[in-house]
Amino acid sequence: MDTAIVLFTRDLRLHDNPALAAACAHARQVVPLFVVDPALNVPPNRARFLADSLAVLREELRERGGDLVIRKGDSVAETIRLATWTSAQTVFVAGDVSRYAARREQRLARECGRYRIALEVTPGHAVVPAGDLRPADGGGHYRIFTPYWRTWRTAAWRQPCRAPETVSVPAGIEPGDLPFPDRGSSAGLLPGGERAGRDRATAWLDGPLKAYGDERDLLASDETSRLSAYLRFGCVSPLALAQAALSRPGGEEFCRQLAWCDFFHQVTAAFPDIGTEDYRPSPHGPRNWAEDPDALDAWRAGRTGIPVVDAGMRQLTAEGFMHNRARMITASFLTRTLGIDWRHGYRHFRELLADGDVACNAGNWQWVAGTGNNPRPGRMLNPLRQAARFDHDGDYVRRYVPELASLAAPYIHTPWKLPTAHRKQLNYPDPLSA
Repeated sequence: MDTAIVLFTRDLRLHDNPALAAACAHARQVVPLFVVDPALNVPPNRARFLADSLAVLREELRERGGDLVIRKGDSVAETIRLATWTSAQTVFVAGDVSRYAARREQRLARECGRYRIALEVTPGHAVVPAGDLRPADGGGHYRIFTPYWRTWRTAAWRQPCRAPETVSVPAGIEPGDLPFPDRGSSAGLLPGGERAGRDRATAWLDGPLKAYGDERDLLASDETSRLSAYLRFGCVSPLALAQAALSRPGGEEFCRQLAWCDFFHQVTAAFPDIGTEDYRPSPHGPRNWAEDPDALDAWRAGRTGIPVVDAGMRQLTAEGFMHNRARMITASFLTRTLGIDWRHGYRHFRELLADGDVACNAGNWQWVAGTGNNPRPGRMLNPLRQAARFDHDGDYVRRYVPELASLAAPYIHTPWKLPTAHRKQLNYPDPLSA
């Protein structure tokens, strides 16, 4: 074919990008396109990470003779407008599972058909695409992770695609301006983009990965990859990362976490209301969640009086990221201890997490709350036991709750046990629940 459009969505990379690779293999000219859709209210942390990632993608495409065309408006309308202007024969786009993405794909298919343009939907957001694995009982999708993991682990993975050496863009196209997000992002937010993601992935694979199985839950040492935002925006290929990690020490456990992401993607594909409705409704009717605005505000602000909970919430505010163990602790405290609806927590995380993906964010919240894919829906995490186990010396709390930094263990996790005069000097609240 002569000309193809590649609609980038959250696959903001050149390496192992099936949509870009297919377009470059079959078309003489390729138009890389990203549409900033005002219908998507992107919070500050993700807006900044996205802006970084688009700037890097444009630089890397220009180094190969191409460019990244930026448009603002409805993603389908802008894609069709550019396709007709360039007389493109095909639009390539990576498949996705959110309700917004599914509707975009449906509308794109309809409009491409109307204008006699071919549409090619490629993989790219998962190691194993959402529809590739089906349970033997014909249930449509896996509802429990362990059998999914066993199937995922033995599945045939596709081969990664090479980054194109050259990208030829038709002459005369106005590239458009990169988005410049408003201020308000977290001070400690990592830089976005494929270069930073690949550098971080290489350093992770060559070093901390080997201790991942033993130390990934330790809050203070933070022996995690910090790649979640790069995976969420597709700056790093999950497939290439899994293939590079699997044979290394620690790789099996790390790939298990990547499989959790794929698991929640296939759940979301089957249940697109995962961010608003209980996946596992109670047989006794809607749950009687507590209405406690003051407690919810204290939780959001990291002022619950439970240090390990507050440390997690303050890390989220400061960095647009939270350690995964802390995510579980803070979510359990909100839903199990305070009895507050998981949707409040999901929305707060969605506003602040740079990796705020609908499938993984909602899937994990529902798992903790007992409304999702948890085979033991009644389980809860005691924050004090979690702190004693995963932040024994209190270093994680000291890092994010500085008013308690002078305290030694175990008081740093239970400051309410201090003498009254000492406790008042800390300017730290009494616990909502202990």
